[in-house]
Amino acid sequence: MNSVKIERLSTGIPDLDKLLLGGIPRGFLVALTGEPGTGKTIACIHFIAQGIKENDKCIYVTTEESEESIIVQASQFNFDFKKAMQENKLIIIDALLGGEKEWTLKSLDLDELVSKVIDAKKKIGYGRGRLVIDSLSAFWLDKPAMSRRFTYFLKKVLSKWDFTTYATSQYAITTSEAFGFGAEHIADGIIRFRRLMREGRINRYLIIEKMRQTEHSLYMQQFEIIDNVGIVIIGQAEERKEDYALPQSVKRKVLEVQKEREKEL
Repeated sequence: MNSVKIERLSTGIPDLDKLLLGGIPRGFLVALTGEPGTGKTIACIHFIAQGIKENDKCIYVTTEESEESIIVQASQFNFDFKKAMQENKLIIIDALLGGEKEWTLKSLDLDELVSKVIDAKKKIGYGRGRLVIDSLSAFWLDKPAMSRRFTYFLKKVLSKWDFTTYATSQYAITTSEAFGFGAEHIADGIIRFRRLMREGRINRYLIIEKMRQTEHSLYMQQFEIIDNVGIVIIGQAEERKEDYALPQSVKRKVLEVQKEREKEL
């Protein structure tokens, strides 16, 4: 039986590629979810750095850190984003500080975001593109019930511009919603990042919860963030149920919140 060959983009993290049979299918929108400090932005930096290496057209939208902060973080793992920008291989769109510079967003408006990303793609050149939006949830903070509709619009428009997209969002333990209500159904893939305290030390984990059109690992993986290297997966985690199961009181709250948001739609 013949199978359709899927073109995949490397995540820039070799062991994560192995868990995905080679990488992210081209054109996918992948949600990276998790609490602050779990490694989402560093995973995005790996993804863009790999794109620069492969001569993809790379765009990084940052809403929670400045352009300079992203450049500095990348340099900590030996990725020279400033040089890539000077060579027109990367554009960073700063949605945090705003201002009058060419590659800034004056407001967290989805139409403005799409317009600016398309302008950047035109400037940087046509061809296979990589896009990071860190974070996408910032665009619906005051209207969470619209997250699914916004995500669908974004995916529909940007897919025509040959982007494979990483979009980060914070994981809300109080609602157990990874990407905004219903938006996780729109995303082609979900990689969840976690952190747990063990014996007084923070341990970081990731798990591929969803990836359409491809087999993938179903196990939680522990990883480290190493200076001059970045994310290194050290192996499958053996977690106790109490490490990740939600208390019954929180589960009840989840159901209540979801019912209320369904009424808003």
